[in-house]
Amino acid sequence: MKSAASEDRRTWLTSGVGGIGVASLLSDAGHEVPTSLLPSFLSSTLGAPAAALGLIEGLADGLAGVAKLAGGALADGPQRRRATAVGGYITTAVTSALIGVATAVWQVAVFRIAAWTARGLRVPSRNALLADAAPAESYGRAYGFERAMDNLGAIIGPLLAIVLVASVGLRTAILLSVIPGLLAVAAIIYAIRRLPRSQPRRHEAFRLRFREALSGGLRRVMLGIGAFELGNLAATLMILRATELLAPTRGLEPATSLALWLYVAYNAAAALASVPAGRAADRRGGVAVMIVGVALSGIAYIGLAVSGPLPWVLAVWFITAGVAIGCVETAENSTVALMAPDTARGSAFGLLAAAQSFGNLAASGVAGALWTVFSSTVAFGYAAAWMGVSAVALVIGPRR
Repeated sequence: MKSAASEDRRTWLTSGVGGIGVASLLSDAGHEVPTSLLPSFLSSTLGAPAAALGLIEGLADGLAGVAKLAGGALADGPQRRRATAVGGYITTAVTSALIGVATAVWQVAVFRIAAWTARGLRVPSRNALLADAAPAESYGRAYGFERAMDNLGAIIGPLLAIVLVASVGLRTAILLSVIPGLLAVAAIIYAIRRLPRSQPRRHEAFRLRFREALSGGLRRVMLGIGAFELGNLAATLMILRATELLAPTRGLEPATSLALWLYVAYNAAAALASVPAGRAADRRGGVAVMIVGVALSGIAYIGLAVSGPLPWVLAVWFITAGVAIGCVETAENSTVALMAPDTARGSAFGLLAAAQSFGNLAASGVAGALWTVFSSTVAFGYAAAWMGVSAVALVIGPRR
């Protein structure tokens, strides 16, 4: 006799949901290899200064944010979202791996920007496809599963990079990252072929349907999401804070290593929290789960602002932040899928993805400036203040 948990899983873990989750895991594992090796490749192999890395990453992130908006319009059409997802996964895999053949900094920039632009284009389509693959009452669990697989890929990728560099060298390691990337393409094609057949629509012009996407309560929810993203710091700032606290008593290299293990714990916590957060979103509403995640983020930032150099205390704040991001990202996606109209769901996901990109860029930029001018305590206090604004906006907005 089958258990209730097994029957419940069968209602939401469809072939489409599973395929999209596997695609996220493989793609993230693939592009995390060149991402984690990029600083060493630019500095040691090509002799580029640190400023080159900052410029390349800044341009890539900025164009990825613009691409997410354009990708939202592409994702509104059922057939276009399928083609965009497949094309985005292929381009990300190939151009990320081609960094391994670059002999000049400008070539690295071209490949990196192309990979991140393609990744930005595909995000709204992938999220819209996930809504096609899962029943509406199970959106939370479906998006939680996808986020868990994505975070698991973020753990596997750097570990894979370490193994590959030791075995075949830096350039070959980057080139081999195309293998999990192309396996991700196969997974997304598998998922698409198992989606329900879409209803044919008349040809519509390429345009962003923001007014339609934000009709109803989603507009107020997006205000809370926007406030959260304006305080959602890059994990690299958390790693830097841990290194700063640990280095005086342990030395720079041991502190750096320990900080990276704390980052692994952060990603593991996010992965483990995502599916339970999705289950809670299906039962209690995504906004309620977002409020919990936002509150946990605020607690983690306050903890990092005032923390001492004890590793177990830092681990508490990293794990808290990981659980928080697992809750918020899952609930953001499931709420947008549930509240946006079908005809503008792609535009809604494009707006969400762009808010995440530009909000994170602003958050890390302002926090970095506050850190430089004042202190890390002020920087993390600034981020915690945005968590308070977000919580208030979400509390006064619609709950379901």
